[in-house]
Amino acid sequence: MAQPLILDGRVVAKSIEADLQKRVEIIKEKSGITPVLATIIVGNNPASETYVRMKGNACKRVGMEPKKIELPESTTTEELLSVIDELNRDDSVCGILLQHPVPKHIDEQKCFNAISLDKDTDGVNTASFGAVTMGNVGFKCATPYSIMTILNYYGIELKGKHAVVIGRSPILGKPVSMLLLNADATVTICHSRTVNLPEIVKTADVVVACVGKANFVKREWLKEGVVLVDAGYNEGNVGDIDLQNAAEISSAYTPVPGGVGPCTIAMLMSQTVESAERKYL
Repeated sequence: MAQPLILDGRVVAKSIEADLQKRVEIIKEKSGITPVLATIIVGNNPASETYVRMKGNACKRVGMEPKKIELPESTTTEELLSVIDELNRDDSVCGILLQHPVPKHIDEQKCFNAISLDKDTDGVNTASFGAVTMGNVGFKCATPYSIMTILNYYGIELKGKHAVVIGRSPILGKPVSMLLLNADATVTICHSRTVNLPEIVKTADVVVACVGKANFVKREWLKEGVVLVDAGYNEGNVGDIDLQNAAEISSAYTPVPGGVGPCTIAMLMSQTVESAERKYL
């Protein structure tokens, strides 16, 4: 069997960022305005701090301005909604990102749904999900959009293929299933209540794993030549698929780290630039 193709998200992200730099320059030249991405972080989650810093750095690389709003752990839902409302009304802001997760006492989905649709560049508003699902104009959830962008970049055929998505979270499993369906794949969504999971996964041409459990998907669950998309990132820099043993029987796979993650941030940047273009050009 031929060596599997490594679906390197860093390569894809670099290509996207190079294009975004040019597009941001055009926005600046024509409008005299630097697009702003506002990121809200609530509490002191070290992982969230790292992600926000990475997103801020990506903003600077493409020529946009990051705006970081830090709120204490004690912030209420109403206080957070007030901050989002202020950003919705701020003309300089083209994208709003509420860093997930927020403290448990906050109604996260209510806050996601308060983000203006034209600034929802992380694609978390329920209405954005509905628009994308129906094939209408709307911003996509960044990680699912990253997955589709990587598969498209490397020419992975999805039409008529059986894609098995393991995980049904509202910002990953569900939206990536809809995007795969829109790309003419036949989609099976599996989750913690699925019966005979290994047998279902064995029928897949494409497996998307997003369950948040290290090395959950085993080599023996997979058929030879499968395309493996690992959207998990767990302690010890390992994903949700046992890639150490499973990668060699695949036709293509996303590495962990360096696969879906780097491209996710690029898709957030891309949608923020798109928002700025609609606003200023």
